[in-house]
Amino acid sequence: MTSASLYERLGEVEGITLIVDDVIEAHMNNPVIKGIFIPYKDQPERLASIRQHTIDFFSAGSGGPVEYKGRDMPATHKGMAISAEQYMCVMDDIMSVLEEHGIDETSKKDVLAILWSLRKMIMGK
Repeated sequence: MTSASLYERLGEVEGITLIVDDVIEAHMNNPVIKGIFIPYKDQPERLASIRQHTIDFFSAGSGGPVEYKGRDMPATHKGMAISAEQYMCVMDDIMSVLEEHGIDETSKKDVLAILWSLRKMIMGK
């Protein structure tokens, strides 16, 4: 018996896409970080690109057959000066969306571990 990958537990690319869409919406409504995300509403092509890269990143990083072709995390977030508070808000939004989607506790812990492992690369510290 094989256990399901995180990719499978998140609903594969379809489930991850729904999660990413809801996370983007949550970020745009989060008072601490919305200033980073709201400007993309006026840049639909850029927002679509970020969305797709995020879907691909989480699909590949969770064990799926998707190839991530975007930049690495330090290059993507260079110069953004993301604070610890902002990063925590991003993590909180993601965890809340996972809860709303009925993702099990083990999978939420796995996602949290991935997010925590990316912290220094994204924050640039």
